[in-house]
Amino acid sequence: MKKKALIYLTILALMLNACSLLGLGAEATPIVTDTPTTPPTETQIPPTETPTPTATATPEPLIVDYGPDNFPANVNPLTGLTVSDPTTLERLPISVKIQIFPRADRPPFGLSAADIVYDYYQNNGLTRFNAIFYGNDSDQVGPIRSGRLLDMHIIRMYKTFFVFGGADKKILNKLFGAEFSDRLLVEGPSNCPPMCRFDPNGYNFLMVDTKAVGPFFAGKGVTNSRQNLNGMIFQQQPPANGVIGTQIYLRYSISAYARWDFDPATGRYLRFQDTAETVSAEGESYEPLTDRLTGQQISADNVVILMVKHSYFYKSGNSEVIDIELTGSGDGYAFRDGQVYDVKWNRPTNDSVLYLTFPDGTPYPFKQGVTWFQPMGISSKIESKDNYMWRFEMHLP
Repeated sequence: MKKKALIYLTILALMLNACSLLGLGAEATPIVTDTPTTPPTETQIPPTETPTPTATATPEPLIVDYGPDNFPANVNPLTGLTVSDPTTLERLPISVKIQIFPRADRPPFGLSAADIVYDYYQNNGLTRFNAIFYGNDSDQVGPIRSGRLLDMHIIRMYKTFFVFGGADKKILNKLFGAEFSDRLLVEGPSNCPPMCRFDPNGYNFLMVDTKAVGPFFAGKGVTNSRQNLNGMIFQQQPPANGVIGTQIYLRYSISAYARWDFDPATGRYLRFQDTAETVSAEGESYEPLTDRLTGQQISADNVVILMVKHSYFYKSGNSEVIDIELTGSGDGYAFRDGQVYDVKWNRPTNDSVLYLTFPDGTPYPFKQGVTWFQPMGISSKIESKDNYMWRFEMHLP
């Protein structure tokens, strides 16, 4: 009798196992073994139910190291970043003179769309920007003001069209006597558009639409094709030999001074600008410098201090013309990722894009993104305080 019962139990077990294999009846109890298993992270959904869709994050664009040459057709050689439309780069860059004095003219328009900005001493204690637009455009850039001698170096380095509002007669003669004179866009009734007067709230600003500059010159028979802009090297990983550099003070005069603060959340430096005259550093006051079109604070991935010889091209009474001799090479300080590096700036020929090396001659890599260059006189005062704060105080000869 016991033998028959055992046989019946065996047959019943085989039948249940067969049902399980065919997917019939209740799910089998998992077999526990001595080997540990990882518990499932998701709830099993019965085959008869439709899974609920889940949101997927948009992948970040892949950042690749490039330079100093062999940039792909869709990579901007002035930022090291890809552009969504490669035809954007099939043209000349556009450099625009932008003013921030008097302070009532602030904030500027369109500045955050620039790839590279030179912020430099113009004359009589004030500074002005030369902003280079290539990978991006803005339909309003300004307020536009007059050119200076350093702009000639920038035009040649970056092969730009140059948009400005006039200049001292001595500077105008040099600009229009240069080999790039057909690439100059100066204020005039026949040049609107792309450069026109704009009057928001009673201010009479001179503005330009950068998208319209190339077609304007093409209509005059001026070549507007992609240029050789090789020279800069871009690397996502910061070099290993930097020291802390999270705050940068730049003092040009009692009226013109600025500050850059490193923002760890974005990995960029944020721009602050003077709000009042002060004869001492202790009295300096700042506010964020923003883009009037976006309302966002101006920021940069690289801030580079260039120690450059400044000399007087012309000086008589209160009138002065400064020559910033940005040729050959010189010392500099490159800030990126909250660190600062001793560097050399290099411009071996007139049409060389300015690039950086370490003091031993090995290439220095920019971080991919926007770069601001800050030329300072070679006799300027340099201080490093509290292991993070750097201060540069402009001194002319």
